[in-house]
Amino acid sequence: MTTDYRKITHDGLWGNNPALVQLLGLCPLLAVTGSVVNAIGLGVASTLVLMGSNLTVSAFRKFVPDSVRLPIFVMIIASFVTAIELLMKAFTYELYLILGIFIPLIVTNCAIMGRADAFACKNPVKASLLDGLMMGLGFTAVLVLLGAMREALGLGMIFSDMHLLFGPLAENWKIILVEDYPGFLFAILPPGAFVGMGLIIALKNIIDARIQARKAELETGSSPRRERVRVTG
Repeated sequence: MTTDYRKITHDGLWGNNPALVQLLGLCPLLAVTGSVVNAIGLGVASTLVLMGSNLTVSAFRKFVPDSVRLPIFVMIIASFVTAIELLMKAFTYELYLILGIFIPLIVTNCAIMGRADAFACKNPVKASLLDGLMMGLGFTAVLVLLGAMREALGLGMIFSDMHLLFGPLAENWKIILVEDYPGFLFAILPPGAFVGMGLIIALKNIIDARIQARKAELETGSSPRRERVRVTG
């Protein structure tokens, strides 16, 4: 069976996005997206774990008995999460402290376990690695978009504290959108995250509906109705 890499890419980024369609991993998504840097940090960590776990599960899929596959998948995911956690402690310790418990909790992210069980254990390594990358990028994109919305509305700026992830190079990346902004506390509190996520999901649904309507119009237009012409002499 030929692997459809375009479909894997589309599903991960849009059609089956883990945050917008599957609605998985919402707890950390809503909790840490008070700023863009937090969103990128969690998104990159989740993507690396997704890729590593998908690759490993796919590589050993023929050697894992069905009766114990879920505990083995959890151990594989936990191993990659531990490695990412140690790397963050070594290179981005301040960001690790901000993200806190949500880095270890990647182990319980249903999106990662779901891809291991639904895709990686049934498909070859290359396809599974691409699936992990695209699902991770789709999840990260939603994290960053929500983080940018909340940071802009809540603080009147975006890209603050980017040096926590990218080092001294990112000291001047902060963009102030409104001078002397009084702040909008609701946006950076958990209720603001729920409202923001709802707006993003609604926007995706609107876009999907318009795409489907456009496809229907094109299909209708491609088969015009034939009418009989009456000729009189």
